[in-house]
Amino acid sequence: MERMPVAEMNWYAVRTRSRHEKSVARQLEERGITAFLPLVTQLRRWSDRRKLVQFPLFPGYTFVRLTYEPPVRLAVLQTEGVVHFVGTHGHGIPIPDEQIESIQTLLRNDVLIESHPYLKIGQRVRLRGGSLEGMEGILVARKGHRMLVISVELIQRSLAIQVDGYDVEPA
Repeated sequence: MERMPVAEMNWYAVRTRSRHEKSVARQLEERGITAFLPLVTQLRRWSDRRKLVQFPLFPGYTFVRLTYEPPVRLAVLQTEGVVHFVGTHGHGIPIPDEQIESIQTLLRNDVLIESHPYLKIGQRVRLRGGSLEGMEGILVARKGHRMLVISVELIQRSLAIQVDGYDVEPA
C-alpha cells in the first residue's frame, strides 16, 4: 500500500477587504491558523492631538502559514474580510519562507522600514532630475542613502531599509 505524502506547511498571502487586515489576522489566529500581519507604527496628527498608530505594512494583505488542504483553505476563505488566496485562478501560491522570515527579522529588530515600489531583481531604472537626468542603471541608492530592497514577489510589494554604515556584499 502506497502512503500519501504529508502536506507541507507553507506561507501564503491572503487578500483582504480594505481595512480588514487586523480583524482577519485576529480571526485566523482564533481558528488556530498561524497568521502574520506585518505592522509599522506611524505618528498621526489630528488638529487636537498626535498619536502613534499601527498600520499594515502591506495594505490589503495578511499572510498565513498552513497546509494547503481543502478544510484549512475553506476555513481561511470563510473568515470574514478574506477575499481570496493570492495566486492563479484563486489557488494560493506558496511564498518562500526566507521572504517572510526577512520581514519578521526586520520588525523584531526595530529597523526603520518604509514602503518601496516593487522592483524585480536586475530591473533597470532611469534617474530623473538633477545633473544625472536620464542616466540608466540598476537601483543601488535612493535619496542619497544606500538601500536594501526586500520583495515579496507574489504580491508584488517591496520595502526598503537604509543600510548606511553596513558592509554589503554579493549573496
